[in-house]
Amino acid sequence: MNRLLAGLWRLGKPLQWRILWFAHAKFIVGVTGVIRDDEGRVLLLRHRLWPPSRQWGCPTGYARKNELHEDTIARELREETGLALKPGRLLGVRSGYKYRIEVYYEATLVGGLEGLRLERREILDARLFDLDRLPDGLPDSHRELVGMLSRAPS
Repeated sequence: MNRLLAGLWRLGKPLQWRILWFAHAKFIVGVTGVIRDDEGRVLLLRHRLWPPSRQWGCPTGYARKNELHEDTIARELREETGLALKPGRLLGVRSGYKYRIEVYYEATLVGGLEGLRLERREILDARLFDLDRLPDGLPDSHRELVGMLSRAPS
């Protein structure tokens, strides 16, 4: 049996990829951006679809197939607020709930809040906060992400 499996494996990459695809779990990728302005303040959004007791959080969204994770957070921010960012360093990656991987990036807001236009179906508010004056209703995981930042903007 092992010889048969090894022989099939050696037939080439198209077959290898099919076997791997069927044999392994499929994941969605959530990407979160910890975005600061030139003064070091962090951009937080009040999300309509999140539980009322913890609606404030960093911009976040799901990666599309073949999309770079840095591009995911830039697209999500643009779609939800009309704002632009410059991607920065990778803050971390972790396995999330069930079939989800979470990726965290630091980023810099480009142009401040100029041109802010909220996607009202998803976002109720967008504000810049000093790192030592974060709002109530911020999930612990996002509070920890913001805490990873130094006091000086990157």
